[in-house]
This record gives sequence, structure tokens and C-alpha cells, in this order.
Amino acid sequence: MDDDRFIGADKEYRDRRGIVVRVISYDRQERRVIFMRPGYPEECFVPKWYFQKYFREFEGKG
Repeated sequence: MDDDRFIGADKEYRDRRGIVVRVISYDRQERRVIFMRPGYPEECFVPKWYFQKYFREFEGKG
């Protein structure tokens, strides 16, 4: 596996339903954002274009 394929991250964003998720990495080859949802044990992912359109950076409480 190519080490340059994944870019590490650790940042919180809100999805379009208002749920805060934690982005853990970006897959350059597949152009997708990989993140964790609260209470869900598996990694989730969406295409980069979808993430940019429907997710907003989380800043603060609530």
C-alpha cells in the first residue's frame, strides 16, 4: 500500500443532519473523506465533493 495515499486528519465537522463526526483521514487515490460517527464502530466515508457540499467545520459546543 502506498503511504502517500492517505493523509491523516483529526478534525470535527457537522453533517447535514447536525451530527458531529470526526474526520480521521483523506484517501487521495479514491478521493474520499474517511470519518467516524459517534456510537458507530466502523469507519464511514463519502466522496470529497459530497463532503465539501454537505459537511461544515464544527466550532464549539452543541
